[in-house]
Amino acid sequence: MSRFAVTCVFVVMASGAFGQDINQRLPAPVLDSDFPVSEIDLIRLGWFLFFDPILSGNRNIACATCHHPSLGTSDGMSLSMGEGGIGLGPARLPVVGNEPKGRIPRNAPALYNLGAAEFTVMFHDGRVEMDADAPFGIKMPDGVALERALPSALAAQTILPILSADEMAGQGDENPISRAVAAENYRGVAGAWQQLADRVWAIPTYRQGFSALNETAAPLHITDIGRALAGFIAYEYRATDSAFDRFLNGEDQALDDPQKQGMALFYGKANCVSCHAGPFQTDHRFHAIGVPQIGPGKAHSQNPSVDLGRGAVTGLARETHQFRTPSLRNIAYSAPYGHDGAFATLEAMIRHHLDPFAALGSYDRSQAILHEMAGIKDWEVLDTPDDLIDIASGVEIETLDLLDSEISALVAFLQALSDVEHAQGRLGVPTSVPSNLPLDLR
Repeated sequence: MSRFAVTCVFVVMASGAFGQDINQRLPAPVLDSDFPVSEIDLIRLGWFLFFDPILSGNRNIACATCHHPSLGTSDGMSLSMGEGGIGLGPARLPVVGNEPKGRIPRNAPALYNLGAAEFTVMFHDGRVEMDADAPFGIKMPDGVALERALPSALAAQTILPILSADEMAGQGDENPISRAVAAENYRGVAGAWQQLADRVWAIPTYRQGFSALNETAAPLHITDIGRALAGFIAYEYRATDSAFDRFLNGEDQALDDPQKQGMALFYGKANCVSCHAGPFQTDHRFHAIGVPQIGPGKAHSQNPSVDLGRGAVTGLARETHQFRTPSLRNIAYSAPYGHDGAFATLEAMIRHHLDPFAALGSYDRSQAILHEMAGIKDWEVLDTPDDLIDIASGVEIETLDLLDSEISALVAFLQALSDVEHAQGRLGVPTSVPSNLPLDLR
C-alpha cells in the first residue's frame, strides 16, 4: 500500500457513513513542479514593485495596499477604498479634498498560490485567461490588448489595476496617467502603460536591475513589470505547507479528529468538492450561488448597480451572476468572503451554501465590512425585489441540511488548509523601496 493510500484510511472508513468513497476525491499532494521557477533577481524587482507606489498615477497607492500580507494578501474589507484613501484595510480613510469617487466594486481577492501553473483564469469574472486563440495566448478585456508576450495569466492580470481610475491610476485630470486612462489611451509610446514603465526606468535601482536581468539597455516595457510582479507573487505567496498538505504526504496525525471529520464532509456528504476540487480546492470554473450583492457592482447592465459577473464577459445569459470558484488555501486569513465580501466568517459563508434562496432573502447586512463613504448606494440591489429574484434564479447549488457540529467540523477542516509559516509571505515587507516613496505599513 502506498503512503498516500495509508493516509486515506480514515477517510475511507468515514465515507461509509455517507455512502461515498471519498478516497477517490482527495487530491494528490502539491509538487514543486506545479510552480514556475523564477530568477531571484526578478523576484526581488517584483518585491519592490509590489510595495512601491510608483506604479500609481498619483504615486500614493501600491499593489500591496489592497493585497497586504498582514491582511491575508487582501485588505480585510468587503469592498476596498482605492485611490483617494490613506492607510490600510479597516483603518484606511479618505483623503480630505481628494476623496475616492466610489468603492472598488468587488472584493480584493487573496493572492495565495496564483503562481501555480493550473491558475490560468484571473479575476472574479475571468476577464483574463489563457486562450490559444487570443493574441499572445492570453485573452484580455475589450480594448486592453497586450503589446508583447507574457508567461502567464497572472502576469497579464498584474498590469490591469494600474489602468483603473478607482484603483491606482487616479481620476480625470489628476496626473498624466489618469489623463491617459480617461482617454482609454493604454498602449503605445504615449499610453499609460509606457508612461508607467518610463517612470520605473528612470529610477536607477530598477533600471540597473532590469538591464542586468534582460541583458540589454533597451528601455523598460510594461510586460517586464508584469513578469516581475508575477514572479514575486508566485514565490512570495505560495502556501503549500498546511496540515492538509502534510496529511496528503503521509503524516496521518497532521489533522486532528474534527479536521478529519470536516475533510470527510468536504469530500463526501457536503460535496464541497463538486466545485472546490483539486490540490488548491478550486475547479477554476464559474458558478452562481446567490451571493447577495452589496456596493456598486461592475455596471455592465442596464441597471448600473447589478453585477452580471461572468455573463458580462462572455455575453451568455446562462452565465449571469456566475463568479470564479476561489481557492480555499489560507482561507482562514482572507475574510470577508464572496466576490463582494458579503460574509464576515467562514461559518456564515458555509451556511449560505446550505440554502442560498433563504439566505439571500434574509441576509444580515451587518456582516458587510465597509468604509464610511458618502453617496454610495450599498444596498440598492438588495432593496430591489426584481434584482433579488434575478440573482436567486441563477443559483446552481441544491439545499443541504447539516448539523451545527458538522458546520463546525467543516470550518475546522478549512482552517487546516492554512500554511501558517508562509501566511505573510517569505520576504515580507521591504523597509523601503527604490522610489523612496512612503510605504503603506500596518
